Amino acid sequence: MTLRDAQERAIAPILAGNTDVIIAAATATGKTEAAFLPICSKLLAKECQNASVLYISPLKALINDQFSRMEQLCERLDIPVHPWHGDVSVSKKGKFLKKPTGILLITPESVEALFVNHGSAVPQIFNNLLYIVIDELHSFIGSERGQQLQSLLHRIEFAIKRKIPRIGLSATIGDMHLASRFLRPETEAKTVIIVSNATGQELQLLLRGYVNKAPLLHPIEETEEVPPDGSSLEIGEDLFKTLRGKSNLIFPNSREQVENFSDLLRNKCEEQHLPNEFWPHHGNLAKGLREEAEAAIKDKSHPVNIVCTSTLEMGIDIGSVISIAQIGVPPSVASLRQRLGRSGRKDGDPAILRIYIQENEVTISSKPLACLRSNLIQTIAMVRLLLEKWYEPPPSGGLHLSTMVQQLLSLIAQYGGITAVQAYNLLCKNGAFQEIGQQMFVDLLRTLGNQRLIMQASDGLLLHGQLGERIVNHYSFYAAFTTPEEYRLLTGDRTLGTLPLDRPVEVNSLLIFGGRRWTVLDVDAQKKVISLKPATGKKLPQFDGQAGRVHDQIRKEMFAVYTEKGIPIFLDAQAKELLGEAREAFDRLSLSNKKILIQGNETYLFCWMGDKILDTLVAMLRSKGLTANNYGIAIEISSVSPNKLQSCLRALLKEGVPDAYELARSVANKATEKYDNFLTDELLSADYAASKFDAEGAFKVLTSIM
Repeated sequence: MTLRDAQERAIAPILAGNTDVIIAAATATGKTEAAFLPICSKLLAKECQNASVLYISPLKALINDQFSRMEQLCERLDIPVHPWHGDVSVSKKGKFLKKPTGILLITPESVEALFVNHGSAVPQIFNNLLYIVIDELHSFIGSERGQQLQSLLHRIEFAIKRKIPRIGLSATIGDMHLASRFLRPETEAKTVIIVSNATGQELQLLLRGYVNKAPLLHPIEETEEVPPDGSSLEIGEDLFKTLRGKSNLIFPNSREQVENFSDLLRNKCEEQHLPNEFWPHHGNLAKGLREEAEAAIKDKSHPVNIVCTSTLEMGIDIGSVISIAQIGVPPSVASLRQRLGRSGRKDGDPAILRIYIQENEVTISSKPLACLRSNLIQTIAMVRLLLEKWYEPPPSGGLHLSTMVQQLLSLIAQYGGITAVQAYNLLCKNGAFQEIGQQMFVDLLRTLGNQRLIMQASDGLLLHGQLGERIVNHYSFYAAFTTPEEYRLLTGDRTLGTLPLDRPVEVNSLLIFGGRRWTVLDVDAQKKVISLKPATGKKLPQFDGQAGRVHDQIRKEMFAVYTEKGIPIFLDAQAKELLGEAREAFDRLSLSNKKILIQGNETYLFCWMGDKILDTLVAMLRSKGLTANNYGIAIEISSVSPNKLQSCLRALLKEGVPDAYELARSVANKATEKYDNFLTDELLSADYAASKFDAEGAFKVLTSIM
């Protein structure tokens, strides 16, 4: 067997066992083997007969897949492999606890459960630990779950009083230094970084453009064809015609779209008396239905297309699919790379990517942003960056106070009680929460005491309070993360629906839902209710809000797409036409050298920066009483005279770099993480400011505008 370049280069540092290692290589190029071939060699050594290895995965399904692969690899080597998650029987878990040797495949939540339920046994369980392998490393960095994982890794080493080599595996890491700092903050410079030299396979790419037009309201002749309207139905027609008869993955940008497209495509199969080839797959589906879809696509006897969210983005082994279809603006460049890695995994096969982008029809009453075709331009920019092998660096910053609450409660459960000094030293001074100082830690303890999550015994030990004990004893405690808070949207007595929100919303700001523009009347953060009234003004361009927070580099690349003359070869005829319209509008509005655009009652700031900076600028403008909203490509400021705007901008410049904490205090919906509702507004504001705002970056942009 010939080893691949990353596999060869990983052998020496992993066998040495005295350093951390990151292996970055494309999907299906043998990252897992790069780590476990030398690890298994080490486990076969006489002195390591009773040793163990911890493999940490973000997904239960990935554990199940890796268990099958590991068993095949380790069966003849007589190395036991233990899967551990909620679906594994108590007896199998007990077998490992009695003799903790071999390879343990586990999620961070199950590691948390070990600390809570077997706290006193943790030193014994991990006493002979040789390595910790973290798969899909990029999926943890910058998140609450990643912060939990960092804390757990430190607590394992604290319990056994020695450092364990950590090995991170990933296909897409945008900044190796940040990844190394995440893997072990204190010794990032010593991490061995292995980036595969494999160039990957041929890429075949097509971006199809659609103009979403109003339906015809008059009859047409029998011989006349119904003209295309750029709707989801038209996209569905193309998906059905192109993909049927082969196995593919289709990625819309929301669970609702997953259901809509899978239903539409299933109905097309029924209309043509064909067996169904289209299956939905998302996190809200029952486990059995998800596994049914996964099994169907692995069975190569019948063609199967899975319409899915990011649940099938990572390493679940579903075999090779012919192509990937992306509907709408991709969530990120890194995500697009992950998805593309699912296609063309057989030697010699190309990776095939089709992207479907909708833009609204431009009419005489359309606003400037609609004419700029930002969905298309952003997607072109992201594809260009993908081809240049650029990916978003992992998010950084933030205090992660919600996860700090969870880790404190877990620590109390592990030791049966702990002093405040011990907790601070373990979690903050030497642990994963080094951004939290002593005073903030004291404020947090006082807050949690008032909320009855913790209490202090007469001997000074911190113990669970009445509510804290209930929280820790419920199975949901082990997960540090939660989905974005769902807010109920009301207009009068009528419920419009629910919307997950992790971006700031203020009274009098604008919100788009159900294809209409609304003005926010009230935000009730406790009841998770937003009251709305219909907003005046013309229909806005189509923003689906699903693409996630956009990085600075993507917006800079969008500016380059607007200003250049070349036409990407991967565009279809309609997309080329839309690109021409966008560039014509960009030139007509003189946006290559103009950052402030006044159109009627609206003023637009074009900064060409990412959402972190734009959200900060919006908060700064709102602090001066202006109605400002971040629409991605630009900030819209409503009903303000040029003189007043200039006066406000000059005042912001004179004040210097803003206090991010003060800006955050005005945000109503700051409680977005699992335990945020237990925090005071002061603590929440400090956390929000650290993670969501970039005050220095925003001030620098403001200076350039003026």
